[in-house]
Amino acid sequence: QKIGSAVEGARQKVEAFKNSHPHVKKVADAFHSMKEKADELKSKLPTLQQSLAAVGNAAAGAAKGGFKALEVTIGGTMKAFAAFSTAALTAGAAITKSAVEHYADYEQLVGGVETLFGAGGQSLGEYAKSVGKTTTDAKKEYDSLMKAQETVLKNADNAYKTAGLSANEYMETVTGFSAALISSMGGDTEAAAKKADMAITDMADNANKMGADISSIQTAYQGFAKQNYTMLDNLKLGYGGTKEEMQRLLDDATKLSGIKYDISSYADIVDAIHVVQTEMGITGTTAKEASETISGSINAAKSAYENLVTGLADENADLDGLIDNMADSVLTVVDNVLPRIMETVPRIVETVPKLIEGLSTAFKGIAGQLGGLADQLLPPLM
Repeated sequence: QKIGSAVEGARQKVEAFKNSHPHVKKVADAFHSMKEKADELKSKLPTLQQSLAAVGNAAAGAAKGGFKALEVTIGGTMKAFAAFSTAALTAGAAITKSAVEHYADYEQLVGGVETLFGAGGQSLGEYAKSVGKTTTDAKKEYDSLMKAQETVLKNADNAYKTAGLSANEYMETVTGFSAALISSMGGDTEAAAKKADMAITDMADNANKMGADISSIQTAYQGFAKQNYTMLDNLKLGYGGTKEEMQRLLDDATKLSGIKYDISSYADIVDAIHVVQTEMGITGTTAKEASETISGSINAAKSAYENLVTGLADENADLDGLIDNMADSVLTVVDNVLPRIMETVPRIVETVPKLIEGLSTAFKGIAGQLGGLADQLLPPLM
């Protein structure tokens, strides 16, 4: 009775903890759903005895050998788990080191975003003094810069699902071409922040759809910012790496949109590429894959995890939000993977006995021929 009361008390504490932490409840509910699906799958599968019944004695013997190897493997696995405490400590140290390194990069990258889109980390008073204006006169301009900066940082936080990039990767990409983009837009940082996000999403969409390395596409965009078009063919849109081919892309985009694009404007180049990729059905593929495909959801989960690791070293980070993003992305992976498992396991159970039976028959045939083969081979070998 005492044990029962203790168990019930522990259960109530777990429930209270789960209910007070939405992300914990979310994960717990998801695993409960997974268990229900697994039980459903288990009920549909034939038992091992039924699977082996039709195979015959020889096949059953082969299966026993396989299960003996499996038993040895499981034994080794259990021994590995015995070292869990040491492994956990090692992992904890590795995560701490990774968190510090990621946060160091994060600080530097945020500084770049503040310089390009914001007020360089200055307060209103400091900014007004730096531009030779009163705080009243400088406020509107300052607010616009801060809004642009906030937009970029917010887009960086969401890039794990929109572009398959961590916040650090997003900011590293955006700082590589934004100076030219802002300049081509007459210094309008708010509009440039939105267009920069479109450009990065286009890069990710192109990489996903065309199977290219995103780093080569990022390099191409950085080249366009310097009026270097030699890597236009990296985008695999059907245009070669020359200025003339870039002009042809702009002309094609003009035909599609009715808008005239100027090759001397980096913003126009970004817009034209977006128009062409939209026409080709490339736009939006990354966000779709992040929610609907296994590889896309795994990439999103990896990026969400990197954001969480970075946030562990940041005292101002919204850890609840980062954990929620991580949980959501992992659950999306589960949603995409589980149906494939449900589809695959019954096929495996159905196929393996047939495979064993076929191999058994083949080995019997080989055994029957070994005698004659030995008679032919042994004399020459001797």
